[in-house]
Amino acid sequence: MEEGKKEPGKGLSVWQLTMLALGTVVGGSFFLGSSVAIRAAGPSVLIAYVIGGVLVYWILTALSEMTVENPSLGSFRTYTEQAFGPGAGFTVGWVYWIGMVLAMSSEATAASILIRGWFPWLSLGLLEAGIIVAMTLLNLLGADRLSKLESSLAAVKLLAVVAFVVLAILLAAGIGALLPGGPARSGPAGFGVLAGQPLMPGGVGAIAGSMLIVMFSYAGFEVLGLAASETANPKVQVPKAIRLTLILLVGLFLSAMAGLFFLVPGSVVTVQESPFVTALSLHGLGWAGNVMDIVLVSAILSTMLASIFGLGRMLRSLADEGHTPAWMRDKTDVPYRGILFSGAAMLTGLGLGLLLPQGVYLFLLSSGGFSILFVYIAIMASHYRLRRKREKAEGARLPRSALRGFPYTSWLAMLSLAAVIVSMPLIPGQGGGLAAGLLFVALFAGIYAGKRYFGRAPRSEVARRVPPGAFAARAQPELSEELTGPVVSDHKGPAGDGQRRDPG
Repeated sequence: MEEGKKEPGKGLSVWQLTMLALGTVVGGSFFLGSSVAIRAAGPSVLIAYVIGGVLVYWILTALSEMTVENPSLGSFRTYTEQAFGPGAGFTVGWVYWIGMVLAMSSEATAASILIRGWFPWLSLGLLEAGIIVAMTLLNLLGADRLSKLESSLAAVKLLAVVAFVVLAILLAAGIGALLPGGPARSGPAGFGVLAGQPLMPGGVGAIAGSMLIVMFSYAGFEVLGLAASETANPKVQVPKAIRLTLILLVGLFLSAMAGLFFLVPGSVVTVQESPFVTALSLHGLGWAGNVMDIVLVSAILSTMLASIFGLGRMLRSLADEGHTPAWMRDKTDVPYRGILFSGAAMLTGLGLGLLLPQGVYLFLLSSGGFSILFVYIAIMASHYRLRRKREKAEGARLPRSALRGFPYTSWLAMLSLAAVIVSMPLIPGQGGGLAAGLLFVALFAGIYAGKRYFGRAPRSEVARRVPPGAFAARAQPELSEELTGPVVSDHKGPAGDGQRRDPG
C-alpha cells in the first residue's frame, strides 16, 4: 500500500483531524497566555489576531499544497529535508521537538496551578508530574482511541468559547440581569467600555511584541501534517481538514477577543488569571468564571494530548532517517518509544521550575513560541524552494489547494514571521525565550555538523522514497550538498549502502 495511506474506511476522518488540530491549538496559550498580549497591546491585539490569522492561512495553505503532492510521515520536517538537505531536516525536527516539549511543560504548570486552586493541599510538583505521565500514557492507546477522547475534550472547549461569546453579547446588550447571578452587580458593558480604552496603549511596538503570544495561540495546527499518515486518503482529507480548522479557529478567536473588550478594559486584565474569568467575574458571573477554570484545565489537557501525539510522530520521522539513536526506532503503528521519550523529556523540563521560579511560565511559553515560529519559516522556505522547482518541471500542474499570490505571499509570510521573532524582546520576559531558541538552533545545527565531520551523519532516505514526479523530488543538489556534503556510495546500484563520505 502506498506510504502515507491506510486501508479504505480506516484512519482518522476529516472531523477527527479538525478536532485534533483544534485540540492542539485552543489551549492554555489562548485562555491564559493571551492576557500577556492583552496587557501589552490593549484592544489593538485584535489587529495582531487578524494578522496572525492571515499568516496561519498562508502557512496552512503551503503545508496543504506540499501534503497533497507528497503525503509524508515527517510532514514539514521531511519537506525541509527534501528542499535543503538532511542537515536542515535534522535541525528543524529537533528544534520543533524541544520547543514543544518546553511549551507542554508550561501547559502542565498552568493546569497544575489551576487544580491546586481547588485542592490547595496538593503538591504542585506532583500535580505537574502526574499530568504529564497521564497524558503520555493515554497517547499509547493509538490514534483512533486518542482521537475520540481528543474530539470530546476539543468540543468542550470550543463550546465554552461559543458560550463566552454569547454571554458577552447578552451583557453588552444590557440584558445581563437575565443571567443567573448577574443582576445589579453587573458592571458596564458594550461600546462604552471599548471606547473608554486607548486603542494602542503601547503603540505599534506593543502590537509587534504581542505577535509572539498571538502566533503561539494559533500554534499547533501543524499537527495536521504530522497526522496525514493516520488517514485513509491524506490528499483529500488533509486539505479539507485544514480549511475547516482555519475557518473555526480564526472565527472563534476574533469573536472571543472582541467580546472580551466589550466587557473589561485591557488594563484590568492580569497575567495571574485568565482574561475570560476576569471579565465574567467583573460582571457578577462568578459561577461562569469557575466553569471557565474547569474548561481551561480540560483545554490544557486536550492540548497536551494532541501535542504529545505530534511529538511521538516527529521522533519516529527523525528515527527513520537515522537522526536519533538506533534504539529510538519504532516500527509499530503507535510510536511508543517516541511518545515515552517525549514524556520523559517533559518531566525533565519540570526542573526548570526549580531553577527559574519567577516567570518560568512566560519563559517556557516564549521559548516554545520561538521554536514554532522557526518551524513556520522553515515551512514557507521549503514550500518556496520546492514550488519553484516544480514550476520548472515540464507539464507540472499545481493542485487546487495551491498557495495564491506566490511568491509574494511566501516572502511576506517569511518576513513577517522573522519580524515577530526580532520583536520578542519588546515584551518583558520574552528575551530569555529568544536567547534559548537561538541556542537550540545553534546546538542542533552544531550536533549535525559534528556528526558529519566525524563521518556519522546518515544519508537521507527521503528523496529515495519520494515517488517520481512528486512535488519535492527535484530539489536542487547544489544547496543540499552545501549543507550536507556530496553523497558517495560504495555500491553501484541506485540505493548505495546508505553511507555518507567526504570525497577523498
